[in-house]
Amino acid sequence: MADIIQRLDGIPFRLKTAFDFGFLQKFGTVFRVFDDQDSGNICFGTEKNGERYFLKFAGAPTAEYDGTAESAVLRLKAALPVYEALRHPNLIEYLGCEEIGGGVLAVFRWTDARCMGRMYPEDRAAFFSLPLRKRVQVFEEILDFLAHAAAKGWLAVDFYDGSIMYDFAAEKTIICDIDFFRPLPGVNDMGRMWGSGKFMSPEEFTLGAALDEVTNVYTAGAMAFALFSDFDRSPAVWPLSEAAYRAVSRAIHRDRAKRQQSIRELMMEWKDASYV
Repeated sequence: MADIIQRLDGIPFRLKTAFDFGFLQKFGTVFRVFDDQDSGNICFGTEKNGERYFLKFAGAPTAEYDGTAESAVLRLKAALPVYEALRHPNLIEYLGCEEIGGGVLAVFRWTDARCMGRMYPEDRAAFFSLPLRKRVQVFEEILDFLAHAAAKGWLAVDFYDGSIMYDFAAEKTIICDIDFFRPLPGVNDMGRMWGSGKFMSPEEFTLGAALDEVTNVYTAGAMAFALFSDFDRSPAVWPLSEAAYRAVSRAIHRDRAKRQQSIRELMMEWKDASYV
């Protein structure tokens, strides 16, 4: 069956079937809709009395999702304690949630930051136009957040370039979409875990493998190559120092024992490198 086009405040978006979003009126006027997620969530930007919000709703028949609305609702409910537990200067600000419209709605403060993920090529191009020192700042803010998550006892699952935004006006990294984070330590109970393969360690493809902070060291190293060389891991295109290259190359070693054993250890190696 073909998707339908529905509108809120004149903004069109796709759904599998019609759905009543009348409950969104309490959050003001819709000015943007994000309808292409495969998670079962649909997201809205709204404005009320000069305040802007980012709303994430599970329970509607979204166009790109193949599961049930009930599963999407359960996943979003399970994700919200992560945002509560990991409040951080670089994490999108979580304001609360409510069960409404037959589903669950999470409310965040809106940000004008632009996503560096490959699914947003114009925003990604703008990010790569930043001076190298500012991209270094982004990476260091990501490392700080991952170290914070580890200290709080959380494993970063499905953490990839689409989780990273940059506020060009404030010159600040904003991290979003941490819905699949898990308590540390963990075990791979899926085979292929959730996430983008470019950022996933070997153990995230191996059923029964241990998942811990060393797993996220790999994620951090992969993120460095996404930020600085557009995923090319060859030294010829690496724009920073040789010492910095060695640090992030060690982080993505297939052998867990040869990686840095914590995000803090990676941070120390990175700081010691003369990278600019």
